[in-house]
Amino acid sequence: MEPTAREPDHAAGRPSSRALEAIIDALRSPAAYDHPAADIEVIQTHISYVVLAGAFAYKIKKPLSLGFLDYSTLALRKRMCQEEVRLNRRLCDGVYLGVAPITRDGARYRVGGAGEVVEYAVLMRRLEHSRMLDEMIRQGARETASVVHRVGETMARFHREAPTNAELSQYGRLPALEANWVENVRQLEPYAGALFARSELEALDAYGARRRRDDEGLFTERADGGRIRDCHGDLRADSVYVRPDGGVCILDTIEFNDRIRFGDVAGDIGFLAMDLEFRGRNDLADELMATYLSAAPDETLPLVLDYYKTYRAIVRAKVEAMRWSEEEVPMPARADASIAARRYMTLALAYASRVARPVLLFMIGLSGTGKSFLAGAIACRSGAAIVSSDVMRKSVAAGADMYSERERARVYEAMRQRAAGHLSQGRAVILDATHGRRAQRDAARELARRHRVPVVGVEVHAGEDVIRERFAARARMGLSPSDASWDVYVQQRRDFDEIGEDERDVVHISMDSGLDGALPAVLAAVEDLPTPQD
Repeated sequence: MEPTAREPDHAAGRPSSRALEAIIDALRSPAAYDHPAADIEVIQTHISYVVLAGAFAYKIKKPLSLGFLDYSTLALRKRMCQEEVRLNRRLCDGVYLGVAPITRDGARYRVGGAGEVVEYAVLMRRLEHSRMLDEMIRQGARETASVVHRVGETMARFHREAPTNAELSQYGRLPALEANWVENVRQLEPYAGALFARSELEALDAYGARRRRDDEGLFTERADGGRIRDCHGDLRADSVYVRPDGGVCILDTIEFNDRIRFGDVAGDIGFLAMDLEFRGRNDLADELMATYLSAAPDETLPLVLDYYKTYRAIVRAKVEAMRWSEEEVPMPARADASIAARRYMTLALAYASRVARPVLLFMIGLSGTGKSFLAGAIACRSGAAIVSSDVMRKSVAAGADMYSERERARVYEAMRQRAAGHLSQGRAVILDATHGRRAQRDAARELARRHRVPVVGVEVHAGEDVIRERFAARARMGLSPSDASWDVYVQQRRDFDEIGEDERDVVHISMDSGLDGALPAVLAAVEDLPTPQD
C-alpha cells in the first residue's frame, strides 16, 4: 500500500477528539480500504486506536501530549509511526509492513488514495488473537511454559546484540533512575483518594529513594558493565505472538520515548516477569528468568530485579489509571481499568516490601543436571547474586587445561572471593558450580561461617536421558556459556565425591521434571535455615 495522497504543508495542528472519532468511524466501513475488509473491529488503548480490518491492522496514535509522550502534531505522529515500524522489525519481522496515510477527500476518509492526509497509521498484518501469549495463559494452554522458554532465549539473544555505549549507559545511572521513578509516582498523584491512598505513593517514593541510595554502587557497576541497552521497553504477555511454526514474535516496542526504551536489561526482562506474576503465573515468571539467566548469565541481575519490577508495576498502575479517567473509554472498560490499577499498586507494594535474607547457597551436581537453570530461578526469587563457574572460568582459567585440577582450583577460589564481596555487603549469594569435591563444599561452608550467614548445599540430579537432551538443546541454541559435553559429564561423574552422611546441610533435588517441584523445595529449605550464632 504505497501512499498516493498529498500531505499539506500546514499538517502540524492538533485535531479535535471529534475529528479523530470521525476518522475511526469511517474506518469501520469496508469502503475505507483498497483490500477486502471483513470482520472490522476497533480496539482502544490509552494512547492509540487499533482497527482490525480483513487481513490487516491499522494502529492510529491519539493526538496526546503526556510529558513522557508527544503525539500532539501530525508530523510527530508520522515520525512515531515510522519509528514504531523500524524498531519492531527487530523482534517481529514480517508483521510490521509500513506506514499508511489516512486521507480525506471531501467528507470521505480512506486509507491511501487521493486527498489530504489527515492521519497516519502503522500498517501491520492482523494476528490471530488466540495465538497471543496473554490469551494462551487465559485459556490455560499447555504450551505456555515452552513459549515463555522461547521468549527467554529470544530476549537473551536480543539483549546480547542490542546497542550499548557510554551515552546509553547514562539511562542506568542514578539521575535517570530517579527521574523515571519520581515522574511515574508523581503522575499517580491525581488519582490519590480515588484509586490509591496517598500513603501508598509515599511508601513507593521512600522505597525507590532507599534502593537508589543503598545500591548506588550496584547500579553504577551495571551501567559501567554494559547492562544498559536499547531494549524493548514494554515487554508483556500481550506483546508476544506465537507464530504457526512455534517461533515467537514480540510486538509493541516503545517508540515514543528513548528514556523509557533505553535501560537495564533487568528492567526489560523483569517487565514480563512482573506481568506474568500479575496474571497469577509465578511459575511462568520462574521459567522465564531461569531460561534468560541460563542463556545470558548476569551475576547481579537478581539483586536489582525487584527494584525494576516495582517500577514496572507503578508504570502499569499509571497506565490503567489514565485509561480509567478517559471519558471516551466505555464504562465497563473503565471499571476494569480501576481494578487493574489497584492490583498493580498492590503488586508494586509487595515487591517493595521484600527484603533479601543474607544466605549462601552452593549448588552441587554434574553438568547437564539443570543446576544452573534452578540456580537462576532461586536467585530471582530470593534476590541473590549468582556467581557462576562457567562465567568465572572464561576470565580465570586458560587454554586447553581450563578443566584441569589446578585451573579448577583457581576458578573456585575466584568464585569464593567474588561471593565474599557480596556477603560483606549483606547480600545473598549462590555459588553455581559442580562442587564435586568434598573440599570444595567445605570451603563454601567455611566462607559462610566467616561471614556469619546461613548456608545450604543444593544437590541436583537428573536422569541420563534428560541430561543428553539438555546437552543437545544447548548445542542447538548456542547461547549457554558452558562448554560442558557428555564427555565432561562422564569425567565429572567419575571424579565426584559422594555426599557424606555428615553433610546434613545438603538438600537433594531432582530436575527431571523442571522447576515445578524443585524450586519450592529449595525455597522452603532456605526459609527454614537457622541464623548462625556468633
